[in-house]
Amino acid sequence: MALSDADVQKQIKHMMAFIEQEANEKAEEIDAKAEEEFNIEKGRLVQQQRLKIMEYYERKEKQVELQKKIQSSNMLNQARLQVLKVREDHIGRVLDEARKRLGEVTRNPAQYSRLLHSLILQGLLQLLETNVVLRVREVDVGLVKSVIEGVQQKYNEATQKTVNLKIDTESYLPPDMCGGVELLALKGKIKIANTLESRLDLLAQQMVPEIRTSLFGRNPNRKFAD
Repeated sequence: MALSDADVQKQIKHMMAFIEQEANEKAEEIDAKAEEEFNIEKGRLVQQQRLKIMEYYERKEKQVELQKKIQSSNMLNQARLQVLKVREDHIGRVLDEARKRLGEVTRNPAQYSRLLHSLILQGLLQLLETNVVLRVREVDVGLVKSVIEGVQQKYNEATQKTVNLKIDTESYLPPDMCGGVELLALKGKIKIANTLESRLDLLAQQMVPEIRTSLFGRNPNRKFAD
């Protein structure tokens, strides 16, 4: 049975509508898939950037924390150094005060002559030389002369040797020194300083740790004494 033109046109329209509907459905499917892939990719990129931002700020936070620790350590070290300086300055003032009081010893001739006797004898026992020159303050020459004989006798008793003592009358110890004596042998090649200042310096070196403890208490971080 032959189709009329109207039937052909109707079938063509029907086929075109079907093709158009199928095309629209396909387009919608492609569009939905594209949207899904877009959202997935967008989420991946957002997460990737979020992780990068988090890592960046974590590094910054660690850097800031490290800088805080370094600054805190530096400030703590500076504070410790300041405390140490104040303590050492105080110890220095204590020793300076002791040096000032050394001069009081020389105001008692009997006490000072005994001290000169001991200082000279001690130096002689260190030197063990036959000829020794004594250098003293000019003001102490009389006292030194008065103890020389007793020193020689004590030296002889201790060593069974004799010693010739001579006072240097050309070069005296400075008048602003507290006192004491320097002993020279072998034409000045050997010298022993037994002045009151030198004895105080020696004593101070030995007693500084004890002075620190007495003034400031024991340092809990120090395992051994100086």
